[in-house]
Amino acid sequence: MVALAQKPPSAERLRAIDGFLAEAWADQVRHDERLRGLAVDVRFDRGVAHLTGAVAEPAELRMVRDLVGRLAGVYGVWCRVGVGGREPVVVDLGCGGQKQYPTNLGLDIFPAPGVDAVADLSGSLPLADDSVDVLFAVHILEHLIDFLPLVDECHRVLRPGGVLHVMSPWWGHVNAVADPTHVRLLDVQTIKGICGQRPPGTPRWYPLHAGCDGASIFADLTPLPPTEPPPSPSHLARFFA
Repeated sequence: MVALAQKPPSAERLRAIDGFLAEAWADQVRHDERLRGLAVDVRFDRGVAHLTGAVAEPAELRMVRDLVGRLAGVYGVWCRVGVGGREPVVVDLGCGGQKQYPTNLGLDIFPAPGVDAVADLSGSLPLADDSVDVLFAVHILEHLIDFLPLVDECHRVLRPGGVLHVMSPWWGHVNAVADPTHVRLLDVQTIKGICGQRPPGTPRWYPLHAGCDGASIFADLTPLPPTEPPPSPSHLARFFA
């Protein structure tokens, strides 16, 4: 059974975790021939791994993501990596005035500096099918009474192999109820439900990573094609009780 954190780590501990992760990844790169020559930079910030750079093939990016995600203490693996000479299309949902990366396309229901297009996230996204490589839904789902239509829209607009990054307050932390505009409580088990408890025929997701730091939950999800089998029990056991 996966134990969920009950108390968020202090700022000092988070700095120590980031230092440990940086050292562990540097050691991994030194000893893993598959990583040599790859132009991918990995930076750790409060337990979240940030990947930037470029690779030649999608399989190389998937490998780096997977190896980084296996490090103890990683809560999420956020990515902005070019593949095959093409820069990724990265969209921030509900970004307000603060994007995760300055060059992301920002969507929000209210106009603000950094918002590139005004859109109601409870409806259809103004994005074409299979047009986006990375979607950020940071502190968004808790504001929607029914967030599954948005999750389904994310599935529609992501390219094969694309990733949806989710971050929301954990239900057991005061941040989950301190904001009166929050209408949903979320847990890592909510992500398990998104991936494995939807009705037949609805879009399916494969969890690349999921975690909780005691204040927030994190999830990295990739669309699962209709013909692909569901995640194995051993894979799900990495993240979910």
